[in-house]
Amino acid sequence: MRNSDTNTSPFGVLSCPMGGGNIQPFINLVSLLRQVCPNLAVIAVHDEHTSLNGLENNDFPNVSEIIHHSESTSTLSRICSYFGSQVKISIKLLEYPQNNLWIFYIDNGLILPMITAKLLRKNILIVLGGSQEREVHLKGSRIGRVANTLAKINIRLCNNIVVYSPTLISEWNLTPYRHKILIAHRHFLDFTTFTVTTPYHDRPNLIGYIGRLSAEKGVQHFAQALPAILSNHQDLHVLIGGDGQLKQEIEASLQEGGIAAHVDLPGWISHEELPKYLNQLRLLVLPSYTEGLPNIMLEAMACGTPVLATPVGAIPDVIWDGETGFIMENNSPECIARNVMRVLSDPDLEGIAERGRAFVEREFTFEKAVERWKGIFGEI
Repeated sequence: MRNSDTNTSPFGVLSCPMGGGNIQPFINLVSLLRQVCPNLAVIAVHDEHTSLNGLENNDFPNVSEIIHHSESTSTLSRICSYFGSQVKISIKLLEYPQNNLWIFYIDNGLILPMITAKLLRKNILIVLGGSQEREVHLKGSRIGRVANTLAKINIRLCNNIVVYSPTLISEWNLTPYRHKILIAHRHFLDFTTFTVTTPYHDRPNLIGYIGRLSAEKGVQHFAQALPAILSNHQDLHVLIGGDGQLKQEIEASLQEGGIAAHVDLPGWISHEELPKYLNQLRLLVLPSYTEGLPNIMLEAMACGTPVLATPVGAIPDVIWDGETGFIMENNSPECIARNVMRVLSDPDLEGIAERGRAFVEREFTFEKAVERWKGIFGEI
């Protein structure tokens, strides 16, 4: 909970209701912002199944926690919960009269807090994190369409927008707002955790995917590509780690292809277990339709694991084909299969893995991320 000095903070950060996938990135952002403003005010919103343990300790004493119950199957209940949380955020904003700037992390239609902040004449910076995939997996629901419409209004109302890469400006349809866009990310790695523990030449013949099992990630196409890949590499095994709405579809696809015995489906892999899994892979495949700057890509590279990915989001800023990793033209099963076989036959595969590791160790330190955010506040 916030202490008596919190309302003297020059700026604060607030989040939309977060599930498990956004908690660690939000904690990373808070860690960076505290290097610029030690007395940063934090309003964190999460669903009832997600812990904010990373914020509820002595390192983060000024947190106003709001519980958001979002699991109801009733559309009316979800709408009431959605706007109820926004009312709570807006009330909290009134408790920080001296804050001149509010940072909205992954704004998801927080229209009431936006209006409140504008009425209080605050500057507003929206950090677009992850990707615009929320539009992909929410667009079919009524509340998702409302949230996306409100988020677009907030983009117009805010003072500045932060994205990971200049390439995202056109990819996320932000060209009309180019004049108020700033470039920075909140990615940094713990290189004592994400490091090489199994040398590349000692790893088993294992390739894989780790992430959410959902349509925008393209994992279904990876599963469909596996029969062709395994017919050419019969000693190869595959890992598909994660959970999501496509789990049963993927299991059925593996059974139909007669390859289920070659594929391990361990379910969701915790962040603590990731280095162990990544150090077993000879290749990580990311066939996404949309991305921002995926953590799993950076974490794999830090573990000396080469990555094959589609050229979406900020991925081409990090992976240069044949230099620090591999790029495939699209995520069709045929393209995935062709490129996986290309990668596995590359005579310089271990050298590419090493160059990828060196790149992320050089560019994704905590110190470099702090410098980027200090630059952001120097521009606004």
